[in-house]
Amino acid sequence: MKLRIAHLYPDLMSIYGDRGNILALKQRCLWRGIEVELEEISIGGQWDFNQYDLIFFGGGQDKEQKLVCHDLQEGKGERLKEAVEKGTTLLAICGGYQLLGEYYKTGTGDVLPGNGLFQARTEPGKRRMIGNVVMESQVAGQKRTLVGFENHSGRTYLSGHTVPLGKIVYGNGNNGEDKGEGAVYKNAYGTYLHGPILPKNPWFTDLLIGSALKEKYGDGTLAELDNFIEEQAHQQALSISEKKSRR
Repeated sequence: MKLRIAHLYPDLMSIYGDRGNILALKQRCLWRGIEVELEEISIGGQWDFNQYDLIFFGGGQDKEQKLVCHDLQEGKGERLKEAVEKGTTLLAICGGYQLLGEYYKTGTGDVLPGNGLFQARTEPGKRRMIGNVVMESQVAGQKRTLVGFENHSGRTYLSGHTVPLGKIVYGNGNNGEDKGEGAVYKNAYGTYLHGPILPKNPWFTDLLIGSALKEKYGDGTLAELDNFIEEQAHQQALSISEKKSRR
C-alpha cells in the first residue's frame, strides 16, 4: 500500500513543531510497511488535490497567513475544498485551521477570507490563549484524550455542519467560552493544538492514516504498534496539565 501526502506551505506555515506531525504520519506508515510519497506545496502553481490521500496544513503568523490566504484565493482553496468533499483526509493546525473557515479577522482589523471548508469564523481576541491543552474527543467512536499546546488570540466559533473535535478539560480551545476545541467535517480535522499534536497522540495519528487508507483501498485496518514511548509523552503532558489545574 502507498499513501500520497501533501504538506501545504511548509516554508510559511510550520511553527511550534508542526512539521513533527509529518514525521509522525510518515514513520507510523513506514513501520507498517506502507509506502509514503510526500510532496511539499507552497505559493504558486496549479494543484489537483484529488491526487493526494492525506493533506497537512500547519500554523503560521499573521504575516505569513496573509500570503497564504491570497494564494488560496487564487484557486487552491476551492480545489482543496473539492478534494475534502470527495473524501480526502486533512489535518489543519491553528493558522491553517483558521484559513479553512469562512474568515479570519486579525487583531489589526484585516479580514482574511477562508475557503469555507469548515463552517467557522474567527474573530480577534484581546487576551492571548496560550498553554497546555487537554481535551476529550469521541471522533473515533469512543472517548479518547488529546493533548497539545495552544498559542492563539483568535476566537473561533463553529456553526452548521461543522462540529468540535473535542471538549476542553484543561485549556481554552476554540474561543475560551463554549469548551469546544477544533473542528470536524467529513474526513477533515482542524485544531489549535501544536506540540506537535500527532507524536503525543498516536491514536489520532492512526485515525488519519486509517481514514486515508479506507478511502483509497476500502479498508483502513492498521497493524498494532508498540506505543510505549508515545504513551509516555502523552501521560507526561496529562500530568503537567493536571498539576497546573490544581494550583
